Amino acid sequence: MSSTNPPSVSVVVIAYNDAGLVGEAVESALAQGPVVAEVIAVNDASSDGTARVLDELAARHPRLKVVHRAENSGGCGTPRNDGIAAATSPYVLFLDSDDVLPAGAADALVRAAEEHGAPVTVGACVRRELPLHHDVPWMPGLYTAGDVIEQPADRPDLVRDTLCVNKLYDRSFLNEHSIRFPDGRFVYEDFAFTARVLAAAPRVAVIDDLVYVWHVRRDAAQVSISLDRKDVGNWRARIEAHRTAARTLAEASPALGHACHVKFIEYDLRMYLRELGKDPEYQAAWWTMTREYLDTFDEAAVEAAAPHARWIVRVLRATATPPADVERLTRFAAEPPRLLPPYATGPDGAPVWSEELPVELDGLLELPTPALPVTVDAEPAGNGAVRLRLHDLYGRLAEAGPRTVRLRFLPRAGGDPVLAQAVELTPDEDGGWSVVLPFRLGDLAATGRRMGLRRLQAWHVEAVVECADGSSLKTSLRPRGGLLRRRALPSSRYGVLLTQPYRTGSGSLALRLAPGAAGAMFLVRNRIDRARAACASH
Repeated sequence: MSSTNPPSVSVVVIAYNDAGLVGEAVESALAQGPVVAEVIAVNDASSDGTARVLDELAARHPRLKVVHRAENSGGCGTPRNDGIAAATSPYVLFLDSDDVLPAGAADALVRAAEEHGAPVTVGACVRRELPLHHDVPWMPGLYTAGDVIEQPADRPDLVRDTLCVNKLYDRSFLNEHSIRFPDGRFVYEDFAFTARVLAAAPRVAVIDDLVYVWHVRRDAAQVSISLDRKDVGNWRARIEAHRTAARTLAEASPALGHACHVKFIEYDLRMYLRELGKDPEYQAAWWTMTREYLDTFDEAAVEAAAPHARWIVRVLRATATPPADVERLTRFAAEPPRLLPPYATGPDGAPVWSEELPVELDGLLELPTPALPVTVDAEPAGNGAVRLRLHDLYGRLAEAGPRTVRLRFLPRAGGDPVLAQAVELTPDEDGGWSVVLPFRLGDLAATGRRMGLRRLQAWHVEAVVECADGSSLKTSLRPRGGLLRRRALPSSRYGVLLTQPYRTGSGSLALRLAPGAAGAMFLVRNRIDRARAACASH
């Protein structure tokens, strides 16, 4: 697409030891067209071939300027600041060396910035999980396309978008307010930078164009700083970055500071809790650190959080060490949240977390049916079938009257879900409901093929429950028994179908299906690559 705007953007690309990927990032910036006056690539003293790759690109592309740092900064903030200092265009865009800008992104952002006189313009971003190319929208529902927000205090929820890379910035605005990234090894530098931007009260324009593709390579030998969570230091760094951001925002606007604390409770806390793992030392250190930070929050922020997030805070505050059912808490932090049995009550009959920790689950009895943290267990029930067990929750489901359930398969690569036929639920002796459903993975693989899914297919598996009172709920499944066993099934369509049910990081059932010889080879190669990456990271 040809640009309709004059050259007005400096794209700042930062790179460290990323020789294999930085070329694609730079090329995506140059391909934006003449609206990009210059691409400034900052090499943060790489020890691989990154410098050579950038210099060779610069020799072919006059718009590419390369800044070579003599010493590694230890983070992403300093090289971005170097890029801002070298920029000469009215607007600045940031790009990481392992990500890309979609075609037309810069042009669309500049057009909106000029039309609305906005120092900050934001567009859509997706997290692309590789190698499956599964796109997950970043912060869906936070923005409304076409909006012009006069000041962030009018929309405190803007603090939830901590990225700097999905936005166009007026360089004079950054300079006027001395807005820069933290220098040195400051992990989650985006938090501090974004807080400084919002605290300066800019007008913000919103477009619906996709402007950034954030590549997520969890199995890479060298993962990004934000994904490197193998020790508690990453959580410590995130807390400190959040503390810095919250302080900056609160000084500018109490509403923004308050929203920042609520965001931590509802988002950051739950994300790390569901990835807590089983290492007792890590759990203990994480628990202590988290409680100490939450003790600095005022009660208004806790009360303002969604009920399930609020209950997590109260369980944390109720005990100085991780409880015996800490894994149950990690499952409750999942999305959607699931509260595993047993279900205890206090002396007055109110729902509580457990008999050992009688933290009241206030508001649970008033939640609408779709918001209930219901647990559905799944276990094998013979060839081509699965047994589901739906647990009641303090009588709330019994009130709604569950009638039918169906499986819902959602392709991780994106696209419409596949719905199985609804089947009647049967009450069981434990006060819940059970049913045996067809689980024909060969049929699912064939449907995936018709949808254009080739080689390895990946599916999320959910249950959709319809109730007699007209309400419904949707939740993930908890795999039980031998459901996670890998199988090679004979197939008249493909010769062989490799099936790999697995448990996600949040404890939910998901599937990998590899139909035919090509799919099987791709699955084997994928497993080998994952194993190699794991070995390289140790």
